[in-house]
Amino acid sequence: MLYNGLYFHNVSELEQRDHGSGVRLQRFPKEVRHQLSEKGRWKAVQSNGCELRFVTEAKHVRVTVASQETNGRVFVFRGDFFHSAHTLQAGVVQTLQLDVPERFADVIPERLNNRAFQSNVWRLYFDRFSAVFYEVESFGFEVRAPYPEEMPRLTMLAYGSSITQGAGALANYNCYVQQAARRLEMDVLNLGLSGSCYCEAELADHLAERHDWDIAYLELGVNMRSVFTVEAFKARIHYLLDSMIERHPGKPVFLTTMYPNRGTYCHEEASIRPYREHEEQFNDVLRSYCADKQHKQLHLLNGSDIMTDFVSLTSDLIHPSDYGHMLMGEQVARLLCTEVERLRAKAVGK
Repeated sequence: MLYNGLYFHNVSELEQRDHGSGVRLQRFPKEVRHQLSEKGRWKAVQSNGCELRFVTEAKHVRVTVASQETNGRVFVFRGDFFHSAHTLQAGVVQTLQLDVPERFADVIPERLNNRAFQSNVWRLYFDRFSAVFYEVESFGFEVRAPYPEEMPRLTMLAYGSSITQGAGALANYNCYVQQAARRLEMDVLNLGLSGSCYCEAELADHLAERHDWDIAYLELGVNMRSVFTVEAFKARIHYLLDSMIERHPGKPVFLTTMYPNRGTYCHEEASIRPYREHEEQFNDVLRSYCADKQHKQLHLLNGSDIMTDFVSLTSDLIHPSDYGHMLMGEQVARLLCTEVERLRAKAVGK
């Protein structure tokens, strides 16, 4: 999204605040957010994975931002190089001072760039909080949005549970979908919804109507296994997948079964045994859909091939630790690599 000469990544809507200046960075449009479950509505306003991107010749820049309700962190990058981290206090408008790294001038430019970002691009990456943007002060120097060739050519859309949203990672930038995208030199639109990945029809329609992605990665089921019947899960999954495939028949859609968790390996007397039974049934729904559909761009992955080390979870036995997110990111990148390189070659040939 372009706004006042700036580029906002993973932002569907810049929402004017009811009381006060600034705009809130929203991953979903209001008409979609307000059709989600109660929990989904307040998870959807978290700005994780949203980025402010711009380019300027100014050596020193000030960016004014805030965190709406809770303390939050902003990670700053120049291209793909980490620059600095900043903690925002809830409800306090703060101005971040950004200075161009002096040492960049000592290195030949081509070593500072990769197939993802050019090193002249300022990137402010927002963690899991509701972010508010106010202004960029460049002291009279021009500020512009990055050109397409200064950013990744390919984009992965990711939708799933809190695992996909990044729970368990000490910094959201290190969650597994971000890790995978970094390895594949892609952009990622992280639309994970913690505890509320319910595949509502309005959400499915929104994903299908979007045209800003090249590959979709869907982690479905774990939030629904204790809430929905198998039949209800099947109906929602079929609607979501049918909608995306019909609107984007030529785009790869990767679908994964559930990642191993405490329910997967619970003992026979455990109170959560029904979780295991639903998990197996829900995974079978995904397998049956793919087998029946026989769509050449639909790829089914096994969650156990992605989350390969059970002790890489945190002690809640559902969310990956930083180590787990790293391992999962490596596996996802490996499994998507062939398709990504095919798309990259096709994009270069245009």
